[in-house]
Amino acid sequence: MVRFLAAVALVVSTAACQSAAVATSSPTPVAAVHAIVAQTVLQQTDIPAGLAPCASSGSFGAYIAAVKSADPALAATIASQWKALQKQGAGEAQISLFAANPSACTAELGASGSVKSAASLVVAFADEGAADRAWHQGVLGFAPPAPGEAPPGIVRGVGTGLGASSWSYDRGPVRLACWRKSVFVAVVVFTNLDPASFKAATAAVDARLN
Repeated sequence: MVRFLAAVALVVSTAACQSAAVATSSPTPVAAVHAIVAQTVLQQTDIPAGLAPCASSGSFGAYIAAVKSADPALAATIASQWKALQKQGAGEAQISLFAANPSACTAELGASGSVKSAASLVVAFADEGAADRAWHQGVLGFAPPAPGEAPPGIVRGVGTGLGASSWSYDRGPVRLACWRKSVFVAVVVFTNLDPASFKAATAAVDARLN
């Protein structure tokens, strides 16, 4: 089965390669105390009933270790993507996963087949400029389409309800949102779950980012 990430990349690749997005915000030192990253990701109360928390949830390093036990090749790819984000200024990262079957707990995000699952990732960066640049370049391979382009199923910008630095993909059974707010970049992925639950979950994560 073609992996979800490759499918999304195919949808946006033509638009994305036409222009390299440049972050307009300049790096701004973060003086305020921001939310603890572990408290910003999806919580059990944010998702539909019937999904159990995955043991692979937690720090991103622990998540990579859990994936490695099931799919070493996928884990190597994710580890490489994480190192790239760290070079861009990423500090702490937390992931939370919930699934109707444990098989989805170590699968590629959005590629859990017919299993109902929900996942979220929140990465904290050194400053807002670093976070915005990382969002434009893509987090875990999830990169926004070029400005002005609207491939099928994709919305970019304020139309997502998540601010200017955001994009969403909705071509059921997979729904995804990736956005930047303050020093954070967040990703939420729902598979085989209804649109209303997805919208409520992304709003819950967004409200905790400050």
